[in-house]
Amino acid sequence: MANEVKFKMSQAKLDEIKAELEYLQTVREKEVSELIKEARSFGDLSENSEYDEAKTEQGKLYSKIAELKNLLENAEVIEKIPVTDAVVLGSRVTVKSLDDDSIETYQIVGSHEANPIQGRISDDSPFGRGLIGHKVGETITVDAPAGKLKYEILKIEN
Repeated sequence: MANEVKFKMSQAKLDEIKAELEYLQTVREKEVSELIKEARSFGDLSENSEYDEAKTEQGKLYSKIAELKNLLENAEVIEKIPVTDAVVLGSRVTVKSLDDDSIETYQIVGSHEANPIQGRISDDSPFGRGLIGHKVGETITVDAPAGKLKYEILKIEN
């Protein structure tokens, strides 16, 4: 069997996914079932848009449930950040752009926890991959759609 992809995440994210799955399988599944039951009562199913919408919603729900189950089955919880002076998954990194001297701080997280607006970047992103393994004082170059961007690592918190 082929190697399954592991999804790296924190324990908090794993707990969040479990809670969402529980909600979808209990509360939301019953709500969608009621929508279908109600739509059936409207008569002829071949011309019943409410029924079609309810079935579409059911399909989306089952798809989301399957996605969450896959995440849980292939989750790899990153509990402790290794003691190192290099950037690793979970590190909080302060960098200075060598293009415009702006300073930003990011946390390196698994792809399902990434939220660039909140300063959480994926270890799978070009920027995240560029930072992993580097140390304070080093300069990295990131291939971005806008071209090559250079950053200096100012601080690493592990």
